[in-house]
Amino acid sequence: MKAWQVRAWGDPESMTFAEVPAPEPGPGEIRIANRAAAANFFDILQIQGKYQVRPPFPFTPGAEVAGVVDAVGPGVTGLGVGDRVMAAPMAGAFAEYTIAPAACTFPIPDGMDFPEAAAMPVVYHTSYFALERRALLQAGEWLLVNAGASGVGTAAIQIGKALGARVIATAGSERKLDFCRMQGAEQALDYNDAGWVDRVKQITGGRGADVIYDAVGGDVFELSTKCIAPEGRLLVVGFASGRIPAIQANRVLLKDIAIVGVHWGPYVREHPAYFALAQRALATMYRGGQVRPVVGARYRLEEAPRALQDLAERRVVGKAVLTVAE
Repeated sequence: MKAWQVRAWGDPESMTFAEVPAPEPGPGEIRIANRAAAANFFDILQIQGKYQVRPPFPFTPGAEVAGVVDAVGPGVTGLGVGDRVMAAPMAGAFAEYTIAPAACTFPIPDGMDFPEAAAMPVVYHTSYFALERRALLQAGEWLLVNAGASGVGTAAIQIGKALGARVIATAGSERKLDFCRMQGAEQALDYNDAGWVDRVKQITGGRGADVIYDAVGGDVFELSTKCIAPEGRLLVVGFASGRIPAIQANRVLLKDIAIVGVHWGPYVREHPAYFALAQRALATMYRGGQVRPVVGARYRLEEAPRALQDLAERRVVGKAVLTVAE
């Protein structure tokens, strides 16, 4: 099969598109004949050696995939050859075939195509975990989603609205602000405008946002602490800005706010039943028309470096997806 390999730390352009043996599924695993794989910002960090997880060389990046079950390992039940599935293998998706744990693999809901399915397993599960489990978001609360036009931001807007929250989003261009409004944000603010913090306060009647979903870090995170409501929860999802921020502890004290970490991968490994529970909730939301992955850009598998470069330069609205020919 053809697969992208990282053989040394570097930028996405340094990857090698190689011919390698197709992997065989072990106990509890399936092999997927891939039809689509989603690209994420953390894929870039992993290729550069800057991510929390540093696999041994050579490795194939890609954490979200959709396709058809091609082979089933010992002990797998409930999935069979020919089933249409989405999976979160956490590695190996940028290839023609991928091995995934059966516990991280789910049937694709009726009406969902392969690119949409590939865009769901990590970002929608991350955002659902963040809002439902970590923030305990309540109906009627104000939710502020930073970088709302990103993959995780899109999911957070849609899921927040489905959970009954009132949503404000930030983004960096008028095109992206319009996109956020289309996903369900009541208000969309340009975080390049220094007045966005005051606007959040105005929109919320001076109280501030009850929950802030932040995958940006840097200045955006620090400014978010100035427009959070008393007893608010500030979710630390990622650092797309490239700078890990600090926070003055007196701000935490004076407003009784909580800084809440969101590290979805280790959580589902330690609580495996939660993955299936969250997938059932998300599938119900999808069938009800409340959530729908937005594929903003499609590339062929062999164009993976360009897809990742477009992500790095913030050209993609929604998700970037690689398609694999049958």
